[in-house]
Amino acid sequence: MPANIHKQEHTGSYYAASVNEATDYPALAGGHSADVCVVGAGFTGIATALTLAERGYSVAVVEANRVGWGASGRNGGQLINGISGLRKIGKKHGAGISDMLWDQRWRGNDIVHERVEKYGIQCDLKTGFVETALKPAHLSSIEEYAEDMDKHDFPYRYEVWDRDKTASMLGTDAYIGGFVNYRDGHLHPLNLCIGEARAATERGVRIVEQSPVTGISRGDRRRVATATGHVDADAVVLAGNAYSRLEPKHLSNLVFPAGSYIIATEPLPENVVEKINPEDVAVCDLNEVVDYYRLSADKRLLYGGACNYSGRDPASIKSYILPRMLKIYPQLKDVRIDYEWGGKIGIVLNRIPAVGRINGNVYYCQGYSGHGVNATHIMGEIMADAIGGTLQKFDLFADNYHFRIPGSQWLGNQIIALGMLYYRLRDRL
Repeated sequence: MPANIHKQEHTGSYYAASVNEATDYPALAGGHSADVCVVGAGFTGIATALTLAERGYSVAVVEANRVGWGASGRNGGQLINGISGLRKIGKKHGAGISDMLWDQRWRGNDIVHERVEKYGIQCDLKTGFVETALKPAHLSSIEEYAEDMDKHDFPYRYEVWDRDKTASMLGTDAYIGGFVNYRDGHLHPLNLCIGEARAATERGVRIVEQSPVTGISRGDRRRVATATGHVDADAVVLAGNAYSRLEPKHLSNLVFPAGSYIIATEPLPENVVEKINPEDVAVCDLNEVVDYYRLSADKRLLYGGACNYSGRDPASIKSYILPRMLKIYPQLKDVRIDYEWGGKIGIVLNRIPAVGRINGNVYYCQGYSGHGVNATHIMGEIMADAIGGTLQKFDLFADNYHFRIPGSQWLGNQIIALGMLYYRLRDRL
């Protein structure tokens, strides 16, 4: 039985406060049947369900809390290309798949843009994302990015910024350079997730909320049970990510939850906005332990960072994050903080998402290591492909060894925290 059995509403985030529509899908009651049952209504679950529905499958989505309740509705809202671990996969399989992996990096961007337009989803989608250099070693990464774009004749605008251009575009002297591309960008993640869920229901998907799954039976046809009902399905997709506790025999100690935290300022005056982010781009530094930020549609600065791998939340999120924001923007020292929130992201030791199949017809995908908005949409398509019998991309991820840390999840988190301490020290050098 999953540990998170108590049904919960959304956290007190800026996103929950500014949502276009609050979901109120019914709890699961009685028996139902579907081709596929998806457990979890975050980005992975909803993206998978919508893709399957577009292909003619009957789908049920069973959510323990609310659509987008976890990281999908709480994250930094940055739409960034790629999936963590792609480079390792490329090295393992050789140059023959390099073009496919490059295309796959950008597939999530394509899916999000296509769905926002196709289904009229209002989620404040903007283009433009800057990776910023804090030390000379980061500049070589920026050069590699530019070379990669040149090599692949990247069709969207991208630029390398020197120290002066970065300072003028971001209103801070904290950085020594930057790389910006205009296919990545930012959005309101909870509104995107809820909008995709609405599109899925319009295509016949049954979504239930406040229905924690208590177990999944074995067999050619699975029964996904809750306290008040069940769904019988030919295939099941587990999409709970950091909050999933199902199938512990197969999945325990593969993914470890890490705390991620964000603060949101009051709406900033236009003269301040013009100074710190006139192009309205998302920003993330190139440290191993990153800080990231962007402007909301109503011009709040949403600032996150200092991911916590210990398993313990800070006593005050504002006290934890605000000094980091003021280090970059000391001119905002008198700005009011209106929201502070956090949540869990799924961390995998080798940074390749944990993807696989249990006894033939239970599929799982989890552990995006902080690269979720794009990667979840890519994985939703890969899960749908696999259920339909096309396993090429699925197998690239499933065919990877994931080291399990023996013992409790707490012990695993402490080992990861020690590892991340090493990276924090590297960031300071």
